[in-house]
Amino acid sequence: MVLGENRNAPGHFRQDQRYHQDQHGWIDIAYHVGVDRNGNIYELRSTEIAGDTATDYDTTGHFLVLCEGDFDQEAVSEAQLHAAAIAFAWVSQNFGVSSNTLAGHRDLTQTSCPGANLYAHISSGDLKRRIDDLLATGRVDLQRFCGPEASARVAAIEAGN
Repeated sequence: MVLGENRNAPGHFRQDQRYHQDQHGWIDIAYHVGVDRNGNIYELRSTEIAGDTATDYDTTGHFLVLCEGDFDQEAVSEAQLHAAAIAFAWVSQNFGVSSNTLAGHRDLTQTSCPGANLYAHISSGDLKRRIDDLLATGRVDLQRFCGPEASARVAAIEAGN
């Protein structure tokens, strides 16, 4: 789905969540984190729960990241690539997952996901390099925002700030 303005990202994540729960019967949205065009990282599903997929591979042990946008039609922003690298570096540090295991959905099943423009950063090694560069600089941490502070941050994104 084409993102359009970044203010649409929280609504798209909510829409994905409803679709995954209502149409597939999954416990939550299929992905562990989402990343919008401006590099905001959203916690979508606990890492304690395996992700889901409507395709034929087992997601057990996988960390699933959803970069919001249609990357056959849209470019991937620098902020979005950087934030995806941060999310993957965080997983690498906290769960001992090697950046050598980085893959796009299409590497595991018959799909065009994540789209040509994003997949180019995976297949070329660019995203892996970004992850490794972050890991080389030291501790990578994802700061959690909950309750009113999280609501205010999402409201600001939806307002275009």
